[in-house]
Amino acid sequence: MKVLISGASVAGPVLAYWLRRYGFEPAVVERTPAARHGLGGHAVDLFAPAAEVTRRMGCWDAIDAARTRLDAMTIERFGRRPVEVDLGRMYAGLSSRHVEILRGELTKILYATTRGSAEYLFGDSIASLHDDGAGVDVTFDSGTQRRFDLVIGADGLHSNVRHLAFGPEEQLHRPLGGYLAVFSMPDVFGVGNHMLAHFSVGKLVGIYGVRQTGQVRAGFLFRAPELQYDYHDKDEQKALLTKEFSDYGWKVPALLQQLETADDFYFDSIAQITLDSWTSGRVGLVGDAGYCPGPAVGGGTSLAVVAAYILAGELAAARSDPPSGLRNYERIIRPLADSSRRLSPKVMGTIIPSSPLALRLMPAAAALLPKLPTSVQRLIWSQNAVGKALNSVALPDYSDLVQPESGQPVA
Repeated sequence: MKVLISGASVAGPVLAYWLRRYGFEPAVVERTPAARHGLGGHAVDLFAPAAEVTRRMGCWDAIDAARTRLDAMTIERFGRRPVEVDLGRMYAGLSSRHVEILRGELTKILYATTRGSAEYLFGDSIASLHDDGAGVDVTFDSGTQRRFDLVIGADGLHSNVRHLAFGPEEQLHRPLGGYLAVFSMPDVFGVGNHMLAHFSVGKLVGIYGVRQTGQVRAGFLFRAPELQYDYHDKDEQKALLTKEFSDYGWKVPALLQQLETADDFYFDSIAQITLDSWTSGRVGLVGDAGYCPGPAVGGGTSLAVVAAYILAGELAAARSDPPSGLRNYERIIRPLADSSRRLSPKVMGTIIPSSPLALRLMPAAAALLPKLPTSVQRLIWSQNAVGKALNSVALPDYSDLVQPESGQPVA
């Protein structure tokens, strides 16, 4: 059975890996050219169930080795003394099966794990889909035409597959009132293995070291009414960011000077996707394409990994009836996706202080947490809204569906 997956970031490669294990023939199309694939991105979390999926894929050790390993954070605010936070102890108290990793590093590892067992089509995209009930005829931007048994959109918040099969994004896009920008730059402040963060009401600016490159990532989070911009136009997005922080102070003027040469600049709204169903005939959606809980606030990366694993398993279990497999996957994942979406606005309120009181309390709580006994830390983390939801997932066992001839070792 031939399956076309649109998107080679996180959910796409995970889905391709497991489909190949179950005897399918996956092809992954990615708009980004191969030379730029895996660049940039902010730090993301893999909670325990997602980490377990990567362990079963054989790439956990590589992911663990690539973790950010930031050791400390200095929190600054206007008119107040800096607050020091021991990040090493904080993460140790979270979970032994949790990792923070740059999204680009995770993408590179997942691609390296799957490139020998899946067909990758870089620098191309899907122009049209025609589902006739027995298969899907696909025309690519390159002009190539091919037929697949299934098409899965794993292409993120602005999914092309979702647009083609489910309608315009505007009808499904729910803004949470926040924005995120990230880019790489030289370590002009000598940050090293450290994080600097400056908070104000409605805004957060962070700088953290990237040990793999010796550079730093600059990150901006801010609250604002819905902005109108072209999400393909990086120059327009850079201008919006500059305008928003033009009079901020702190180290921001020096950060904004680096925008012109930032070739991995990312800017997007913190928004959700709301769909009644993520499947239509022989077309389905996985990860942010179907149920984005909100970038940076909803655990979307872990949700994408777990969902891709379950989607592959349910398709394998319903091998002769793919639409049934898609429906079963949606039934299993929907409670987790709905929970992540419900919790995301609360998480955004914690990360981006919404009031002077929150601005006072958040740094004190962050500094206190690593000083508590590990058992107490883990109890507190277990009540964290998104972490609690994602850590509660029990992964189904699909090992009896693995095909020995898949070219992968049988677990």
